[in-house]
Amino acid sequence: MFYFDPLYFVFLAPAMLLAIVAQILVSRNYSRGNAVGARMSGYAAARQMLDAHGLYDVGIEQVPGHLSDHYDPSAKVLRLSPDVYHGQTASAVGIAAHEAGHALQDAYRYAPLVIRNAAVPIANFGSGFGMFMLMIGFGLGLKFLAWAGVILFAGVAFFQIVNLPVEFDASARAKAALVDMGICDREEMYYVRKVLNAAALTYVAATLQSVLTLLYYLIRLGLFSSRSDD
Repeated sequence: MFYFDPLYFVFLAPAMLLAIVAQILVSRNYSRGNAVGARMSGYAAARQMLDAHGLYDVGIEQVPGHLSDHYDPSAKVLRLSPDVYHGQTASAVGIAAHEAGHALQDAYRYAPLVIRNAAVPIANFGSGFGMFMLMIGFGLGLKFLAWAGVILFAGVAFFQIVNLPVEFDASARAKAALVDMGICDREEMYYVRKVLNAAALTYVAATLQSVLTLLYYLIRLGLFSSRSDD
């Protein structure tokens, strides 16, 4: 059946391997960074970074979960996990500063972030309904439906590609701010960079997976079209 095509796993193998490596690095570097004390908590570092840029209206809230940290552009709120919110470690400060970097992007209308935010509904729709259309299209031999599914799924790949510069830029802003504002010393910054670089690798893996998945479906459609024309 289409769902168990070995070609799919051949295509996705590099992305899957990279994702595994990235998760191992994130876990290891996060643990190591948590063992290095910082002079303030993740909350305090993010608050200082935001206030230094006049973003007094951007709130910071604690949310449950592990590494559930994110910036909500619609509510103008940084949401930090308990370990990051309260943690006075290099890992907590680095992650909190990264999320504050997204708030700075939002405030200064960083173009890739604007594009990414606009692409969110398309990506959500494409990852759900697009995949459904692909399965039905291939399963029932409906070429037009499969093509529609591929087009919708392309929105997911586009979102991931645009997301890469957004995440890298947020980390760059975080690293620069932590040094310029004297929040982290040289030793702490070593672990901050390790954590943020490992996290960036997870986004690279996600982008690679979406692009390879799209390429796989395009090839399958080519094969499907060849069989249809016979």
